Amino acid sequence: MSGAYDESAIQDETTDSFWEVGNYKRTVKRIDDGHRLCNDLMNCIQERAKIEKAYAQQLTEWSKRWRQLVDRGPQYGSVEQAWIAVMTEAEKVSELHQEVKNKLVNEDFEKVKNWQKDSYHKQMMGGFKETKEAEEGFKKAQKPWAKKLKELEAAKKAFHMACKEEKLASIRESNSRGEASVTTDQQKKLHEKVDKCKQDSQKAKEKYEKALDELSKCTPQYMESMEQVFDQCQEFEEKRLSFLREVLLDVKRHLNLTEDQSYAAVYRELERTITSASAQEDLKWFNNNHGPGMHMNWPQFEEYNPDLTHNIAKKAKKSSDGVVLTNVTTAVDYAQGGDRGSVSSYEKNQAHTASAEWSDNDQTPPNSGNDTNGGSNPFSEDVAEGVRVRALYDYEGQEQDELTFRAGDELTKLEEEDEQGWCKGRLDSGQLGLYPANYVEPI
Repeated sequence: MSGAYDESAIQDETTDSFWEVGNYKRTVKRIDDGHRLCNDLMNCIQERAKIEKAYAQQLTEWSKRWRQLVDRGPQYGSVEQAWIAVMTEAEKVSELHQEVKNKLVNEDFEKVKNWQKDSYHKQMMGGFKETKEAEEGFKKAQKPWAKKLKELEAAKKAFHMACKEEKLASIRESNSRGEASVTTDQQKKLHEKVDKCKQDSQKAKEKYEKALDELSKCTPQYMESMEQVFDQCQEFEEKRLSFLREVLLDVKRHLNLTEDQSYAAVYRELERTITSASAQEDLKWFNNNHGPGMHMNWPQFEEYNPDLTHNIAKKAKKSSDGVVLTNVTTAVDYAQGGDRGSVSSYEKNQAHTASAEWSDNDQTPPNSGNDTNGGSNPFSEDVAEGVRVRALYDYEGQEQDELTFRAGDELTKLEEEDEQGWCKGRLDSGQLGLYPANYVEPI
């Protein structure tokens, strides 16, 4: 019998199997992990929504800044409109990304939040109802088998101890046979001890085998009960996994702007605007509005007309010797001069400057003070420091000697308001001209 004993058998051979006592806790923990993963997914969606919002804001700011720069710059015509179309694209794409942000927050985030709330029910004492039910289900299924297993382990331990005692008794008996000092009575007692240990070992073996048989008989029921609870946990987890997959597909659909017809339309419109730009048309427009194609009132002999004094322009410009320079403009002139829709303020200022540099004598330098009326340019002389004012409204100069500015621009008032309500002033760029007095306020 001693040959059946192995000291290493005393060590409990445990595995990482689901069937080991207590290893079901990993399945229970998965329920709590599922709740935490819902929180993680909501945080993930929320962070992406912030990125979409920030990108939309950056596109809008970029578009606003460059739209103003291009609008005030020297570019003109259909190419200017094509350039502006790039800013329009940014504004439309900004709106689409803002819409992506709204869908992520209002649809996807809320969908996860509501599902989590419906699937996990918190208890007064902490934890979730679903976790507690799984824990109790596994405990109930495992309890009978765990009790039998405990009895088996005790029987095994008792059997192994009996085997150990039998082996020691046999060794002592065997050693005593070669010793002269051991009496016959002692030999007899040692032999009786060996027989008793064999009997105890046999009884322990029978108990061990009986406990093992009882455990084996309840194992099928144990497995069935455990699998039943596990299947319930699997079903709950399958719902979570399927739901997360569904949400991630929603997120993908909201992020993938290539599937949005309005997104594709943005670039079709941008391409159409850019390809419709025509260098030849722009050159033609510039020629007609700022080049040789412009209308010109060539000087002609004029009879004296006393009624002409009633048609003097409201901004009669006086030279130093008191001679009045009269500007009589026809309806045709206004029709041509008014077609400045694509001309930036920069171009208008350049046009004013170019007009001011005209002279009837090629040898006379611009702004020399010699004009057709013999007077000096009223805006060419050095002026003293005036009063700083701020524009209340936008004003587009309609004639060469008028200033153009935007609401909020600052300039210097050089002379007080005349009887027609006009002031003389200077822009920070150095340009001199007239402007309506009621369009500004002192700073």
